[in-house]
Amino acid sequence: MDKELSRFLTFWNLLDDTEKELLNQNAIVKNYLKGVTMHQGSGDCLGVVLVRKGQLRTYMLSPDGRDITLYRLFPGDVCILSASCVLESITFDVFIDVEEDSEIITISSALFQQLAKQNIYVETFGYKMATNRFSDVMWAMQQILFMSIDKRLAIFLSEEIKNNKSLELKITHEQIAKYMATAREVVTRMLKYFSQEGIVKLSRGKITIIDETKLKKLTLK
Repeated sequence: MDKELSRFLTFWNLLDDTEKELLNQNAIVKNYLKGVTMHQGSGDCLGVVLVRKGQLRTYMLSPDGRDITLYRLFPGDVCILSASCVLESITFDVFIDVEEDSEIITISSALFQQLAKQNIYVETFGYKMATNRFSDVMWAMQQILFMSIDKRLAIFLSEEIKNNKSLELKITHEQIAKYMATAREVVTRMLKYFSQEGIVKLSRGKITIIDETKLKKLTLK
């Protein structure tokens, strides 16, 4: 586990042997099936999440039950907002759903808090990770509040190309709407426009980018 934890935790080489052993003994590996909600707000202090395999979606819920996707987590990513009971700066509820069958390593909030109190590098890592995720949250809010839907969709598709390393995206209009916090009808209408403009080719459960240059131009408008 040493090698794997060192890949996720940049402070690993700054721990003493006792601290390393504590992490080794208490890091829990667990498999989650697609569709499971693995973290349910501030009342559920899961701990620090390290994504080995799969994909997670982090989101907020409005009082009337609507959700806004904040960001997604992929293999190699770390999420500390799931340890909200440790960081006082986290004052809103974050939910995490499993989007694909996933293999996750968790470090308990209590252990992370203990290490942060005795090792400044662990504490710094925690706040740096929280700051990075808050930046993701603000980017999501900026898109929703200030960007046109065509630009938002172009940015989303460009990010999917990067994440999947492919111009062929296996994703539904409903999934895109969920990730973009908009209506499926809006996504369908805009994808039809992209298709008419020769940017994408649409088929059931799949979107193929056929003109990446045009798509990138839309992200800059």
